Amino acid sequence: MLELARWGAQIEKYFSAKHQRYQPMDIEWAKDGKTKELFIVQARPETIHAAADKKVYKEYRLSSTSTVLVMGAAVGTKIASGKVRLIKSPKELSRFQKGEILVTKITDPDWEPIMKIASAIVTDEGGRTSHAAIVSRELGIPCIVGSERATRTLKDGQMITVDCSSGEVGKVYEGNLPFEIKEHHLDKLPKTRTKVMVNIGAPDEAFKNYYLPAQGVGLGRLEFIIASHIKVHPNALLQYAKLKSSALKKAIDRLTPGYTDKKQFYIDELAEGIAKIGAAFWPNEVIIRFSDFKTNEYRKLLGGDAYEPIEENPMLGWRGASRYYDEKFKDAFGLECIAMKKVREDMGLQNVIPMIPFCRTPEEGQKVIKIMETHGLDRARDKTLRVYVMCEIPSNILRVDEFLDVFDGMSIGSNDLTQLTLGLDRDSGIVTHIANEKDASVKQLIKTVIQKCLVRKKYIGICGQAPSDYPDFAEFLVSEGITSISLNPDTVIKTLSVIAEKEKNK
Repeated sequence: MLELARWGAQIEKYFSAKHQRYQPMDIEWAKDGKTKELFIVQARPETIHAAADKKVYKEYRLSSTSTVLVMGAAVGTKIASGKVRLIKSPKELSRFQKGEILVTKITDPDWEPIMKIASAIVTDEGGRTSHAAIVSRELGIPCIVGSERATRTLKDGQMITVDCSSGEVGKVYEGNLPFEIKEHHLDKLPKTRTKVMVNIGAPDEAFKNYYLPAQGVGLGRLEFIIASHIKVHPNALLQYAKLKSSALKKAIDRLTPGYTDKKQFYIDELAEGIAKIGAAFWPNEVIIRFSDFKTNEYRKLLGGDAYEPIEENPMLGWRGASRYYDEKFKDAFGLECIAMKKVREDMGLQNVIPMIPFCRTPEEGQKVIKIMETHGLDRARDKTLRVYVMCEIPSNILRVDEFLDVFDGMSIGSNDLTQLTLGLDRDSGIVTHIANEKDASVKQLIKTVIQKCLVRKKYIGICGQAPSDYPDFAEFLVSEGITSISLNPDTVIKTLSVIAEKEKNK
């Protein structure tokens, strides 16, 4: 990797000098399987991204929806409408017309001439690193991969709308739906005293949203990496040699090619996912929350039913900090710590800060800190390391001084804090109408913890849903002097203006 990086820098320098301006390059390389030698096989000026106006952020939004015909992994953040052109083999490529939507099983380099004139692409197979996904990113067109049934569901000539604007899942809607493109001039956005951060789920979202006017990541979730990339319960990997089910072993083997040490697979996948987020927002602070799956969610992982109890209300059960020091999960938490240490020390991403979720008492917090220390995450040894805790239980506020004796700061989880303050199960749709995060009792608790953290000179932010949903809630947080507000990517720009205006009139 270092050799390729050096070559890439040399090539870029050469072409920049030749053109007498900075010239980013599209470089392809190969490695000889026998001699292990590296070769540069192609280098050409990169034009699509280089020509884009980096000061303008285009936000795509559907004005209405219709029947969802197909879903898959979204590539890009755009929306496009057009007629379906179903292509089953390279022999049919000549049928494709400019502006149509390419629907096919999978693409390869021979298809690139028609991909360049497509308004969107939908495939049955492939993932985010497939040929269709890579080329679509380069071309800047929306693409949905891995839909499994697009070629069976969509018909030639059918009018559809491909929507990749709403996160990881892309949707194909029936008909030609109206949508708007809103341009935000990033260089004209107001500056704020309150640090505006962004919530990131899957690591790929970091690359999509790195250019937002956000000063780091207020919440990165390990659950997305575990569910999407690992897919196996950590205890099943730790106890792989003792597994009695040959079917389970075979399933794990299919997910972990090249790994005889299965726990190393878990560590490497976690570390890679964390590092993507940390690198995308370097040098800004990136807060990564350790796993906060509930028992019913852990059971869905491969092998999970052997290690997880069935709870009547998992929301209030074995989750967060209580798992980390439990003998039944302590070793699995150790793998998360090792991955975090690898990111911070081996990869040098010291802007990554670990955070403990759902910590019911300061005593629990002390137990978790000790386990972290045994795996190398030791603040006495690493003076740059800080450890935050989620503030999402009334006890976190009622015993705030004791929690702040253990941790370096708090991040408010308004969703859980609301349910536990008002006695609501947020997974139940029956009673959720009673109140939301703007309830006076919740706001009083938030006001109290902000004031206490400011007095103690400790970090205090919020990563819950409330400021993304309610602009007036963001105004309330600013008026109380919160350090940072972390928002969902699609609300960063509009909420930034709200925060700036509130600060102006404060």
